Formats: sequence, structure tokens, C-alpha cells
Amino acid sequence: MLPTRPATLATVLLVLTALFWSGNFVLARAMHASVPPMTLSFARWTIALLLLLPFGLRPALAQRALWLPHWRRILLLALLGVTAFNSLAYWGLQYTAATNAVLLNSFIPILIALFGALFFGLRLGARQMVAIAISFAGVLAIVAHGEPARLLALDINHGDAIVFLAMVAWAFYTLLLRGLPAGLDRIGLLTVLVAVGLVGILPFFLLELAHGRIAPLNAATLATFAYVGTLPSVAAYHFYNLGVARVGAARAGSFIHLMPAFGALLAWLFLGEAIHAYHLVGILLILAGVALAARGGK
Repeated sequence: MLPTRPATLATVLLVLTALFWSGNFVLARAMHASVPPMTLSFARWTIALLLLLPFGLRPALAQRALWLPHWRRILLLALLGVTAFNSLAYWGLQYTAATNAVLLNSFIPILIALFGALFFGLRLGARQMVAIAISFAGVLAIVAHGEPARLLALDINHGDAIVFLAMVAWAFYTLLLRGLPAGLDRIGLLTVLVAVGLVGILPFFLLELAHGRIAPLNAATLATFAYVGTLPSVAAYHFYNLGVARVGAARAGSFIHLMPAFGALLAWLFLGEAIHAYHLVGILLILAGVALAARGGK
């Protein structure tokens, strides 16, 4: 039986969210040679929408007077959290290791703090600014693979850069969630976000098909679609939205730090990816910055 206390339940749901999303990154990397990124993104959200409609369509329609006044925010949330984040992550995983991608996820709470201060009027003190600098040094260690000369020569794996853009999209998504009415039904909201985000993915999916990038319909591909369309999509997004509503954006975002542990373990087990010294240096710097930021504010 799941715990019923709001904070405890939110913790369980956010831990599961990190696990499901880690599996999503590892699976996308495992299938990158046979499943193009926009095909994976479109299949994922098509399945998710079909699963959501029986439960989310009625509350979405019933509450349209509540969310329609916020249609601009809804549009941004859909484009950032559904269209951009997943498509960019899958695209980046065509060129970089799953371990790199999940480690970069740990920078999201720092991005939330930085963008919150720059664009949403949240307070950012000197301690937080130092924390951002320390964590960003960790990001640079990961994307440079521990070789500073690569930064000077701008020799950065473009897969890492694309994944980093996905993290930027998710940070804005988390911050924008805060402005929605508290009474919105979360399943109804997720249904609306997925429907709008799927429309955003469609032209890129069609462009991919036009260039002859077609995924084979075999058992491995169908199993991949089934996983990404359920656990990291419907379940994890609903859990994350509930977590933000119950414990706030900053605390919910901090659970993303579980992804490096889950992701590195899954990548080692299923992909044979090794953990290098620069991975450890990078994640230690990122987490040190996050811990410093957490001590400096509520």
C-alpha cells in the first residue's frame, strides 16, 4: 500500500519518476541505431495520449474555463515539456552516451534557480551564484570529457550540447508549472499538454519520414514504444506534476539527482557503459553546487 501522507507519497512518486526517466534515457540510447529520435518521440506521446484520453478528456473539458485563460502558459508548457524536452533528449542520445545524458540531468535544479532569478523574480543570493558556478564547472567537466583543451578548441560532443538544451527546456517547464491554478485536475492538464505537444512533434516526425528514416516494426521496437509510452510518459509526468503541486518546484526538481545513480547503473547493466573519472568529477561538482544552493535558501 502506498503511503498516504502528502509529503511521503510525493517522495515515493518522485523517486519512481527518476527511475522511469532514467530507463527512458538508457532505452533511447540502446535503440538509437534503429529508432530515429522524432519517431520515438511521436510514438511515445501518441501512446501516452491514447492512454490518457479515457481518464483526462472529461476533466480537461469540464475545467476548460479554468485553464483556457492560461492558454499561453499551457502552450509553452506543452512545447517545452513534451515537444522540446523529449525530442531534444532523443536527438542528443543519437550522439552521446546514456551516462552523460543522465548526469547532465542533475544540473536542472541549478538551472531552475538561475532562470527563476532571471525571469521569474525568485531571489538568488551570493551563495546560490557560487553554487551555480561550481555546478556549471561540473557540467563542463562532463561535456569536455575531462579535457579542458576540448573546451578551448570548442571540440564538444554535439550530443551533449543537445541534451543540455533539453535540460534548459525542462527547467523552464518546471518553473512555468507554478503559475497554473491549484485546482486544475492533473490528469486533465497532462492530457491537454500531451495533445498540444504531440502537434508540435508532428512536423519533425513527418520530416524524418520524408528523409527515409523509418523504424522497423519488430519486437524490440514495439517493446521500446510500449515502455516509453507508459512509464516515463503517463506515469512519470503525472507523478512529477503531483510532486510539484505538493512539495514545490525546487524540492521536486531535486529528485532528478537520483537519475545519475539510476541511469549509470542501468547503462552499465544493459549497455556496458563505463564510468570514467570525468563523470565522477562532474557529478561531484554538480551535486556540491546543488548542496550549497540548498543551504543558502528555503
